[in-house]
Amino acid sequence: MTTRIWTAALAVIGDEILSGRTQDKNVAQIAAWLNVQGIRLAEVRIVPDKTDAIVEAVNILRARNDYLFTTGGIGPTHDDITVDAIAAALGVGVEYHPKALAVLERYYTDRGGLTDARKRMARVPEGSDLIENRMSGAPGIRLGNIFIMAGVPHITAGMLDALTGTLEGGLPVLSRTIGCWVPESEVADLLGAVERAHEGVAIGSYPFFRDGRVGANFVVRATDAALLDACIAELTERLEADGRIVIADGI
Repeated sequence: MTTRIWTAALAVIGDEILSGRTQDKNVAQIAAWLNVQGIRLAEVRIVPDKTDAIVEAVNILRARNDYLFTTGGIGPTHDDITVDAIAAALGVGVEYHPKALAVLERYYTDRGGLTDARKRMARVPEGSDLIENRMSGAPGIRLGNIFIMAGVPHITAGMLDALTGTLEGGLPVLSRTIGCWVPESEVADLLGAVERAHEGVAIGSYPFFRDGRVGANFVVRATDAALLDACIAELTERLEADGRIVIADGI
């Protein structure tokens, strides 16, 4: 029986990411969060602050994945165009969400008031729901299978927390790691054979050079704990039979 695999894509939006001025930290935290929800992050695209580029990315990624997350471009300044671009991609208008306006008005009561710039953060594509943001007031946005989130990592984390348990997914992916002081080229056939012998398991090989020696860590992933353990056991046995010293949890 084939297990249904739920996938998500992430569009990281922002010229500052592409220029190198800002290092993205959202990919790892979103991938880890999705895994707990039983959803695999299948692809990531970094997109400039250009409407045509965002429209293209949104329409491609949302069509071939169960979910699409975007980060960045929903702030109060003129270059925050994510909402408008996604509305254009979906062929809908942009409106002020009344609940978002109320949240922002409360949040900024003793912070200088709700200026026109701050009011921009209440704009959503027509038909959207909100994602709660306890950190800075301005909510995220949910429309269909698209989740429009902040670019600031700690704010994104809060939005993910608000979404926990609300998305349909499958079984979380489990993983275990073992390591060896061995060039991966010498065990490539062995790795492939073990993976083929355990349907539903994926083995990733990650080489490194350390202390003048070549080694590799092997990460085994599966949704079934018993299958994962069986694969680790066989991989360990076969590596040791070749005279390799296997280190649990990797090197």
